[in-house]
Formats: sequence, C-alpha cells, structure tokens
Amino acid sequence: MSELFNAAEYLTGRRVDAGDGARVAVRHPGGTLTYAGLLDEVRVVAAGLRGIGVRPEERVVLCMADDVELFTAILATMYLGAVAVPCSTMLTGSELRTLVVDCRARALLGSHQFADAVHTAAADAPDLHHLVLAGAVPSAPPGVTGLTWDELRAAGTEPVDGPYPTWDESPALWLYTSGTTGKPKGAMHRHADIRYVAETYGTQVLGIEPDDVCLSVAKLFFAYGIGNSMFFPLSVGASAVLEPSRPTPDLIAERVRDHGVTLFFAVPSFWGPLLASAVPDEAFAGVRRGASAGETLPARMFHGVLERFGFEVLDGIGSTEALHIFISNRPGAVVPGSSGFPVPGYEIELRRTDGTVIDGVDESGMLWISGDSICTGYWCRTEVNRAVFHGAWMRTGDQYVRNADGSLTCLGRADDVLKVGGIWVSPAEVESRLLEHPGLAEAVVVGVPDADGLDKPVAYVVPRDGVVVDPDEVIAFCRAGLAAFKRPRAVVPIAELPKTATGKIQRYRLRALALEPAPASVRPAPPLSPDAAARI
Repeated sequence: MSELFNAAEYLTGRRVDAGDGARVAVRHPGGTLTYAGLLDEVRVVAAGLRGIGVRPEERVVLCMADDVELFTAILATMYLGAVAVPCSTMLTGSELRTLVVDCRARALLGSHQFADAVHTAAADAPDLHHLVLAGAVPSAPPGVTGLTWDELRAAGTEPVDGPYPTWDESPALWLYTSGTTGKPKGAMHRHADIRYVAETYGTQVLGIEPDDVCLSVAKLFFAYGIGNSMFFPLSVGASAVLEPSRPTPDLIAERVRDHGVTLFFAVPSFWGPLLASAVPDEAFAGVRRGASAGETLPARMFHGVLERFGFEVLDGIGSTEALHIFISNRPGAVVPGSSGFPVPGYEIELRRTDGTVIDGVDESGMLWISGDSICTGYWCRTEVNRAVFHGAWMRTGDQYVRNADGSLTCLGRADDVLKVGGIWVSPAEVESRLLEHPGLAEAVVVGVPDADGLDKPVAYVVPRDGVVVDPDEVIAFCRAGLAAFKRPRAVVPIAELPKTATGKIQRYRLRALALEPAPASVRPAPPLSPDAAARI
C-alpha cells in the first residue's frame, strides 16, 4: 500500500519541525532564505498556482534561471501535488514548445532572460492556460493568460497551509533527458524517488551534513543539479548556493570563497577548464569534497584537483532515469578513472549481448541497474519503455567493465564503442590518454568511416590557452601510451566542444561534422562561437 508522503514537505516543513527554521536554506543573488522563510514562500507560490487553476498531477513547465523563483516554484508545484517539469534554459523556443505540448502543461513559468523562448513556446500549446514571467511583463498569446511573478504570488487568496496529501507513489517531477541522441524523453519520477536518492547517495556516499554549503555547476533543470542544489542540502538542513549565470572558473571560485562552500559539484567539462585556469590554488581551500558526473572524469583531472586544490573528487555515473548517481567512488577510496562502486540501495549487472550475466572481471558488457529511484517510465513512449525497462531492471546503454578491485570502468555508450581493424576500441581509453597531453584541455574521440566504410578514431581536441596543436605530435603522443591500433587517425583542434545543457558531449554532432560534405572525408569542425555553443 502507498503511504502519504510529499517530497516538498520532506525538504521544507520537516526541517522546520526539526528545529532548523532559523538555519539558512538558500543563498541566492538577492539574499538568503531560512528554512522557515523558504517554507513560507513555498506556501505562497503554491497558493498562487492553485489560484490560477493548477490542480494535482497537472504539469507545470519551468524554464527559469537558477534563482530563488525557480527554487521555490519547483517545491511549490510538488507541495501542491502537481508535477514540476524543469526544462533546459538552452532550448530554442520551438524546442521548448515541443516539451510544453508533449507533457500537456497547464502553466509555463519563465525567467526574463529566456522571454523570447518562453513566448515562442507558449504559442500553439493547446493545454496551456497561463504564462508566468519573472522579471518582466509577459506577452501571452491568445487564449493564454499572462502574469508577472508578483501577480502569480498574489493569485492565492491565502497561503496553502499544508502539503497536498500525495502518496509516495504519486508523480512529483518529470525530467526530460538531456538529448545526447537528439530525442528528449520525459522521465517520470515519484515523490518517493527524491527521498531515496537523498538517503542513499546523499547520506551514505556524499556524506552531507547540516553545516555543509553546496554549490553545483550543473543547473537545477538537470537531474544531477537538482540533487546537488535541492534534494541533498534540504534533506539534512544544509545550505544551497544558487548561481544563475553561466559558470566560469573565476566566477565559481568567487562564489566558493564568498559563501564558504564545502561541497562542490561539477562535470568533466568544467574540471578541465578549471585546472587550465589561473584561479588561485587557495580559491577552494574551504571545500572538503567534490563530486563529478555526466561523463567519466579522467584520472588526470582527479589528480590535478587533489594536488592543486586539496580535495578529492568523487566521480560517479547517474542518469535522468535514476534521478541521480547510482555508481560512485567513495571518500578515501577513489579509483581514479573509474566510476567506483554501486551506491547502497542499487544493484548492477553487466550483461552480454545474449542477456547472460558477466560475473568475472575484465570482460565488458552492457550496464543494467536496479533501484527504487528509477523512474516509472517515459511519458507516452511505449516502444522505448519496452526496450529500456524490464521489470525492476533498466538497460542504461553504457558499456562497462568490472576491474579486479571490484570497481567499474565506463567504456562509453554502447553505440560509441568502435571496432577498428576488427578489434574493439573504447573512446574513453583514447580520450584518457589524450588528456595526459600537457597542451590539451578537452578531448573527444568519435568513429568516422573511411573511404571503405570502416570506422576510424578521430579526435576533436580543445587546446589550452595559448597552445597551438600539432596533430602529428598528438598522434605520436598517443602511440607512445596506447597500442598502435587505438591511436586517433586524425586530430582536429576545435575552439569548443558541442555539449548538452548538462555538459555531456554531443558526439553525434561531431560525427555529423566529420562526415560533411562527403562520408568519405573528415573535415575540421569550425570553431563554435559562445552564442552558438550556448544554444547546443
């Protein structure tokens, strides 16, 4: 039988009842909110949503900057029993409209920075009734009522005095996959899933404590980011720092120092530039622990952060479907270059293509996971659901190998592993070698067919500032540390790598670039402008 449980109450009212009302819950550009103040604001915003007609289990789409409005709106939506659907702020208006229509959103909440995309998304959305814009006056299309943030807050006659009596099985949060394949899907999460990730990874691996201050490079619309900045700190009475701007090493170092950050979360595409930056070594002196996810953290970056800034980075793998990290390294027991060990509460299996389970070491297989935070499925995606979810198990699509010490190493997505000259090659292994090169900040390897249609490894590399890359020298460097057949056949310098909003490399875009204008050729990818990169 389901039990009454509301995740927003678990993260706010429960803390106030525990005596944490005066503790700082959120630090944002406009100031701070204590736990008591956060609960009050959540109730006001929930009343506003109820006042404009949002009902339990209806969807509320949020395309907002990481600031107090988004933070309270997500919690208020769940508090009301409705479903929060935070979406990437890097989507175009038409892309956002696709999600608004797909989830049949009742209300769309946006920030003024993304007004153009939000206004475009509101047009021709048949189930949309209200458009709310924080920081500006909305221009709502016919049939949709536009409200400012203050007008939303005033729409409730009085604050909601308690959470809607949701069950632990009730829908709470939908997160659209980041789209490394270009086809986002809405992963549906229950209220219980939020408690589960807080009490498994957050407590038992990360070791979060009430006095911790958390800062995440990954934004709230990302499963990784919402765990870092909301679920984990609020579950124990700790504090979260919100930063709406695009993260740069200098900006993040300033926030870490100003707020006394103790737990810092990032992705490999940030750790690399951070190590290549001129940020003072003492900038992260107060950080006691770091975490990384999104893609494998190269061993070079783990050692670089530890040697330069003095803290361990716990690399792990998670997914939108599982809500957060389910395999992770542990404090004091990091295996650099690996994803670590299963998080308590999760089971993993490596399976061969015939479905048999791999029990030994050094044999690669498809990663399958089981755990209570796995989503109930993708919204209206029956065919994909049948391919991905099998009873209690989920097929992740990642190729892994178990090492002799029990740790697990990612070889890449199943469709990213290359067969070169009849031998399987892991792009991650080649990328790890490339990142040992002192002149490279980032590197990605993709398979590109040659004139005979056979895949050859091609490396796209981002040089460190002031470095001019010699492709032949980089290839020779790889040959010195790898078997010759694993070496990249071409090295293409590029200003920026195409990434999703969550920092994952969009390899399919690099493959597409390499295949233009003809499949038999490999051409250098043009440098991406900051504006173009921000839209990817």
